[in-house]
Amino acid sequence: MKVSVVMGSTSDSHIGEKVTNILEEFGVEYEINVISAHRNPHRAMEFAENAEKNGIEVIVAIAGKAAHLAGVLAGITPVPVIGIPAKSSTMDGLDSLLSVVQMPRGVPVATVAIDGGENGGLLAVQILSVKYPELRKKFKEYKRKMSQ
Repeated sequence: MKVSVVMGSTSDSHIGEKVTNILEEFGVEYEINVISAHRNPHRAMEFAENAEKNGIEVIVAIAGKAAHLAGVLAGITPVPVIGIPAKSSTMDGLDSLLSVVQMPRGVPVATVAIDGGENGGLLAVQILSVKYPELRKKFKEYKRKMSQ
């Protein structure tokens, strides 16, 4: 099981760290990439085209402002994409949220809260737990502990 955490910029690394902390807690293998949908569109396309072949089972895409990264990747790959809108300086993250959540029919992106790194990681774990029973067990235990 492998998750790719893709950030549009290194300035999103504080959110990416929240994602990877959750993945580590559950023992999920991950990789980290910095790929801008606007500055490196060809690299974004190549990454998305090869994600499945490279063993990626879930993509967590973090971007701010125009925040097209999750949608661009989801438009190319069959791998589930979770979008995390990053808080930006101009509209307090609302611009990012709207960019990530307003996807056209046929190109779904699961979207969590602005700067919602923990929930992005947890949703990745839940998606993987459909295939990996040991993760489902760990997730149930996590929920049990959280309720206490």
